[in-house]
Amino acid sequence: MSESSMTARTGEDEVADLCRDLIRIDTSNYGDGSGPGERAAAEYVAEKLAEFGLQPEIFESERGRASTVARIAGEDPSRPALLIHGHTDVVPANADDWTHHPFAGEIADGCVWGRGAVDMKDMDAMTLAVVRDRLRTGRKPPRDIVLAFLADEEAGGVYGAHHLVDNHRGLFDGVTEAIGEVGGFSFTVNENLRLYLVETAEKGMHWMRLTVDGTAGHGSMTNKDNAITELCEAVARLGRHKFPVRVTKSVRHFLDELSDALGVELDPEDMDTTLARLGGIAKLIGATLSNTAQPTMLGAGYKVNVIPGQATAHVDGRYLPGYEEEFLAELDAVLGPRVRREDVHTDKAVETSFDGALVEAMQMALKAEDPIARAVPYCLSGGTDAKSFSELGIRCFGFAPLRLPPELDFAGMFHGVDERVPVDSLQFGVRVLDRFIDAC
Repeated sequence: MSESSMTARTGEDEVADLCRDLIRIDTSNYGDGSGPGERAAAEYVAEKLAEFGLQPEIFESERGRASTVARIAGEDPSRPALLIHGHTDVVPANADDWTHHPFAGEIADGCVWGRGAVDMKDMDAMTLAVVRDRLRTGRKPPRDIVLAFLADEEAGGVYGAHHLVDNHRGLFDGVTEAIGEVGGFSFTVNENLRLYLVETAEKGMHWMRLTVDGTAGHGSMTNKDNAITELCEAVARLGRHKFPVRVTKSVRHFLDELSDALGVELDPEDMDTTLARLGGIAKLIGATLSNTAQPTMLGAGYKVNVIPGQATAHVDGRYLPGYEEEFLAELDAVLGPRVRREDVHTDKAVETSFDGALVEAMQMALKAEDPIARAVPYCLSGGTDAKSFSELGIRCFGFAPLRLPPELDFAGMFHGVDERVPVDSLQFGVRVLDRFIDAC
């Protein structure tokens, strides 16, 4: 525990230190269970919550794969509960590529630097800061709040959120709505308008292995049944394939809001001009206009003069809500009959509407802290632990509020190099979340 976090008296005072502490716990998730720090992070969170009277529980799905859950009693226990969830694991980082060491949690140029600064130890820290401040000052939320700090999100949540949903459903009794990551961040349109993108949908996933069998032989011989050749041609076709534009409900709502903000009519079939206006968030929005399938790994052979009898590739496939069947059929047509496709990990697409009292609470809390704020829905091209919690009938939103400098490439820092979050953005998030909890 850092000295400043011990002496801090408000959530705004301590949020940066909480974020630094979490970043300094290396929770890299390599996808094979070898990550070093999820248990340490779970214990850290539990300690911070217990310090002010909560009784958090730590759940291990396998040794070291730990998540922390706690429930805060609200003023009105008859009301449905709210879930606030975040994951503590991060993707690995190569320190040689970074300006500041990815697990040092340094503060420089007004930002907290490190792996997880935006994905998503910033939200973990903001949640801890708000909750600790409310417990410290005796301010109950209007309804019960369940807190979940989860393992394994970066590898699909099998050992984190999925495990809790499958084996400990009672933890989420009465929960009807949830907020989590990759939403509530700002996009500055002009000096009079900032859009805050709230995630209401996310694409489904098919992580898959492609296999082609061929005829093994000597590398010096002619071989018309080379598995590597056949696979590479199929992977190249897929990598260059352009899936058709499909405008989902959330994307349509976002485009309508953006059209109004920009004062121009947007054509989803010709989005190049529109995306050019969006700066860094174009990466997030552009991928939500169609299904996608990106080749990510190749494997074949064991010696330069041996033609192998088999070649494999891995593909990260993502489909829009309502378009899974179309995606798989198109995928198989592009790959051709020689390629055998099998799923490595799948998860569903989710979507909810942008309405109701919870959305109104988000709008109010943002506008109270930023008078030119307007919350708008959007679809996330990736996936979050919302997929697991939606299985319980919970309406899930991405709402980790951050007011960001227009020049900061926020989207580019997810799984990128030099990940960082401004300290004043964290403090803004604490204020917004506190107001949101009072209104929800």
